[in-house]
Amino acid sequence: MQYYNQDTYIFLDGEFVKANEAGTDFFGQALHYGYGAFEGLRAYSTHNGVRIFKAEAHFDRLRKSCESINLPFPWSTRELVERTYELLERNNMRAAYIRPLVSSGTNMHLTAASSANIMIAAWEWGPFLGQNLLNVCLSDIRRPHPKAFQIDAKISGQYINAIRATSDAIRNGFDEALMLDQDGFVAQAASENLFLEKDFKIYTPPMQHVFPGITRQTVIDICKDLNFEVVEKRLTVSDLYEADSAFLCGTAAGIIGIKQIDDTTYPEDWENTIGSSIQRTYKKLVLEQENYEVII
Repeated sequence: MQYYNQDTYIFLDGEFVKANEAGTDFFGQALHYGYGAFEGLRAYSTHNGVRIFKAEAHFDRLRKSCESINLPFPWSTRELVERTYELLERNNMRAAYIRPLVSSGTNMHLTAASSANIMIAAWEWGPFLGQNLLNVCLSDIRRPHPKAFQIDAKISGQYINAIRATSDAIRNGFDEALMLDQDGFVAQAASENLFLEKDFKIYTPPMQHVFPGITRQTVIDICKDLNFEVVEKRLTVSDLYEADSAFLCGTAAGIIGIKQIDDTTYPEDWENTIGSSIQRTYKKLVLEQENYEVII
């Protein structure tokens, strides 16, 4: 996929520059050690104009991710939101995926960064996992231990496990991988949160063991609006196989149903599931066709 061309702008350390003219620091800790943090946002073309879904929440989380690893973050959320809208306008984009990246400055020592750089890019990108129901597999690659890594932050170097798990899944004919936590409970997909439906209830792993997805919280809020019961509990592999249906969610992927886990096909027709109702409501929400909240 081509993410940019000779006319594409990115925002880099306070300026808008052409993507193909931007350079990188080959002596930065981000490149050598994965010492950086990132976010993923989506802009939607709505009847109210271009809207970035929960922009403030995403940039606030980016700040928290940087703070968790002592990476300087001198920018304000308001400034970054404004610059991102300007970036979309410069690139003539009404619907796009947006990637802010904070990287540490020049330093080859294993010490905390004293400076940081920020880059924001945007490109047109459909749903990350497509639009068809997914065939997923249970990976033998585990989520990082919460006492070893900041698993509640989007830290660049932590995604090696996700790349390995997804690559293995695709190589074996699946669309995505599900990962267990350090204790053998079901955690999440490589880069999406997981929800199960069983006996008209929705289940999802608790926050302490999964990434605190903004889309995950949006799903929980939708469930409350629609009077669907949500239970946050540690899920076993048996829970996974015995569910009536299941779905994944994330900013890049949206909400997408799972057809099959390993050799087990879920019995409920997706269109009749709670997950499908949540999927339809989420689409209306991000397109501002429902007044659940102000989205700017």
